[in-house]
Amino acid sequence: MAEEAAVGLGFLLENLKQLLLYNAHLILNVKSYVESLHNDLQLFNAFLKDMAKRDNNPEVLNTLVKQIRDVVYEAEDCVDMYVSHSAMQKARSGLEKAVHIFDDSTKLRDMAEKIKSIRAMVNYIFDDTRNTAVENKSMRAKVNDIYQDKKYGFEAQLVAAPPVKKEEAPIVEDNVVGFKDEAEKVTKLLIEGPEELQVISIVGMAGLGKTTLAKMIYTDPNVIFKFYNCAWIFVSQEYSKKEVLQDILRQFTKPSDVDMNEDELADELRKFLEKGNYLIVMDDVWTNEAWDDLKTAFPENKNKSRILLTTSIEKVANHANPNIDPYKLRFLTTEECTILLRRKALGSMECPDELREHELQIVQKCRGLPLAIVVIGGILLGKGKESESWKKVAESVEAFINMDDEKKMDHFIEMSFDNLPYHLKTCFLYFGIFPEDFQIPVWKLLRLWIAEGFIQQSEGMNMSLEDIAEEYLEDFISRNLVMVGQRRLNGKVKTCHIHDMLHLFCKKRAVQESFFVEITQLNQGTCSSSNLDSEKCRRLSINSKILEYISSKPTGPRVRSFLCFAPEEITLQRGQNSSIPCAFKLLRVLDGKPIHFTRFPADLTQLVHLRYLVLSCNFEILPAALSSLWNMQTLVVETSSRTLEIKADVWKMIQMRHLKTNVSTTLKGPLAKSRKSKEDSRNFQTLSTISPESCTEGVFAAAPCLRKLGIRGKLAKLLHIKHNGSSLFDCLGKLDYLENLKLWNDVYPQPPSEGKISSLPQNYKFPSNLKKLTIVETRLDWKHMSTLGLLEGLEILKLKDNAFIGDLWKSQDGGFRSLIVLHIGRTDLVYWKASAVHFPRLKCLRLNHCSELDEVPFELANVPSFQILDLKFTTRAAAVSAKTISEHKRQPGGSGFELSIYPPDHYQ
Repeated sequence: MAEEAAVGLGFLLENLKQLLLYNAHLILNVKSYVESLHNDLQLFNAFLKDMAKRDNNPEVLNTLVKQIRDVVYEAEDCVDMYVSHSAMQKARSGLEKAVHIFDDSTKLRDMAEKIKSIRAMVNYIFDDTRNTAVENKSMRAKVNDIYQDKKYGFEAQLVAAPPVKKEEAPIVEDNVVGFKDEAEKVTKLLIEGPEELQVISIVGMAGLGKTTLAKMIYTDPNVIFKFYNCAWIFVSQEYSKKEVLQDILRQFTKPSDVDMNEDELADELRKFLEKGNYLIVMDDVWTNEAWDDLKTAFPENKNKSRILLTTSIEKVANHANPNIDPYKLRFLTTEECTILLRRKALGSMECPDELREHELQIVQKCRGLPLAIVVIGGILLGKGKESESWKKVAESVEAFINMDDEKKMDHFIEMSFDNLPYHLKTCFLYFGIFPEDFQIPVWKLLRLWIAEGFIQQSEGMNMSLEDIAEEYLEDFISRNLVMVGQRRLNGKVKTCHIHDMLHLFCKKRAVQESFFVEITQLNQGTCSSSNLDSEKCRRLSINSKILEYISSKPTGPRVRSFLCFAPEEITLQRGQNSSIPCAFKLLRVLDGKPIHFTRFPADLTQLVHLRYLVLSCNFEILPAALSSLWNMQTLVVETSSRTLEIKADVWKMIQMRHLKTNVSTTLKGPLAKSRKSKEDSRNFQTLSTISPESCTEGVFAAAPCLRKLGIRGKLAKLLHIKHNGSSLFDCLGKLDYLENLKLWNDVYPQPPSEGKISSLPQNYKFPSNLKKLTIVETRLDWKHMSTLGLLEGLEILKLKDNAFIGDLWKSQDGGFRSLIVLHIGRTDLVYWKASAVHFPRLKCLRLNHCSELDEVPFELANVPSFQILDLKFTTRAAAVSAKTISEHKRQPGGSGFELSIYPPDHYQ
């Protein structure tokens, strides 16, 4: 528990350190107080961590944690408010300063006194704890040494330790033990049977694996091939009919009108589904009313369409289809539980003899509940094969034997949470801020963790914050606390989520610790929150009715994060443009993607603590005043304009790590001394999407460690050879860390057909570490593929809409030695000649709208690593050749192979 408090302390210490290092001019009048507070907190942090290691008095530590959390929040608020007022005063004109001089002086003086009092409070708590919490003499002596030694090594103590690398990991990600027969039975029910629409239900208590089984069936190649249209929706206890219908439609097509009501959405979905057969998975349905509410959107088209429904309540399944008994998910057998526990806890099927007794105890007490086994396995994973550790866990499980299954599961989850290292606990609670069953984009999750201050570097660590955050996520996955939604083809996680019961735990714990509050919609259409205390609340999660909430003129003097997850988009009226920055002046995180700004909110530039900003708008310029947001780390701008000009000097924003826009953006190089040091310039990792004209030596020299770069515009300007033989493209070759490059040729207002690129630069001019390359609308001749084939590290190549044109591509020897994924989008290619030697490591081939292709080269079947072949809207002949490859790969002794053809009825 003491270590939990150290996370907050570490973040505050890092903030104070950055403030003293880069913006000391804003705290000149209280600099000495802030420095003293920083030193006192360093000492406190060191003492706290030492106590936690010894774990000498848990009750005292628990009390201490609450005291510390309050003090940390108080100190944070005080310093942040002082900085905000000081920055606002410095930004004012001379006349405005004169008008506000007495008011501001009073505020700043009061805050200075507050900082002094907080320092006194820290010292009081420290002295009191030092005298009462430590009972044995040797520990007391140690504490006194810490207190006296000002060279304790505070810098190393400020930050959380990185996750420990484990030698062993689970074999599988998902709980699939014992489900094979069940999956086959339910799949048979879906594929066979009458022409009429059928509802097939899977029933079982929470934690029994309903969603896991449904996912196995949904991703089965036989199911994918059988159904024309497939969609997966989470319904859950609190659902919106409109949101559910929108979600289904988005998986098939874009709704024709974003402002459609429920009846209009249901009608559009019904018309779409009437065209062919379909499979809809409705996961986690709770009431008969929910089924009745949604079933009108599913037409009876007599095409063997199916609904697969999962529910914990048998009467819901019987109501949805009284003619077919629901499939009742059974508990796991003792043998299956043992297999699952070994996989999750040991990463193998071998269990040392000295652990067998404890293993049996655990298995018996979990009573066949897969989620319980998975959670306990996650606890054991971090304890290795130590018999004593397994014994303690087994005894803890034993203590819950007389509880009902639901309470027992709650205790298992709490055990798992309590066994987490302190640096993972706040990261895990953060999962609760997302809506239930929400598929969380990993890029968003990791950047939010960083912006919230949960990810910090240890001294001497040669890893980026993003890499550390990714390891934290993998740690959660290995502990079976986080489920993978989708993986990228390079193996990295693309989306993730947590089980409903874990999500509920996070929300309950968050309320207890004032970690976040959720704003939800009541049936009457009003907004409510779970125990919203505006004086203590630090994070807001808004899931619906954003406009109503903003119109209620909320205030949050301590709110640091404002996140919107509502599916509906709203446009702020002129008078509401500054409602959010005015109400929440200390924001660090503002994710307002559903909120559309018609003009730039001027008050936004006063939120000097902002680290993460997602802005939806229709303006063409980001003003120079944005440069004042020196704490900004992630800036995402989505505009309906065709282009965007950034007048702000982003190079002054020394913490900037990721700048993403959805349109071509004009960006100037840095002015003199915009960046403080070379170390600051290493922060910049993502720059997407900029215009070719912005690809200057100055821009890339200021961001030498870019990992991801997107360029959109007239690429001829990027490739143009000047009189001295150089081109703007040459600047890219100096980006030694660049892994992901996207080149989008956009010649608007000319038609795309006039944007043909004559050639590519030589392979040695490309970034040396490039792993992923995406090319769009370049209309290159296929002969230039040989240039890309010589990029030694290239693993993923995406050739989207008319990247290459021409009827013949004859692959050449010696190329694409590392290529794993090849995606070919819209093209007029007819004949493709290739063999296994041309793509020796190919794993996945995706062909999309290759409407002239004669066949997929059969020789690719001889590539040992080839596992996935995905065709969408190709020719019948190409589909037939794909089936031939699939049959060859699935022969006895062959490797597993996944073939997907869409739409399937075109080729049957």
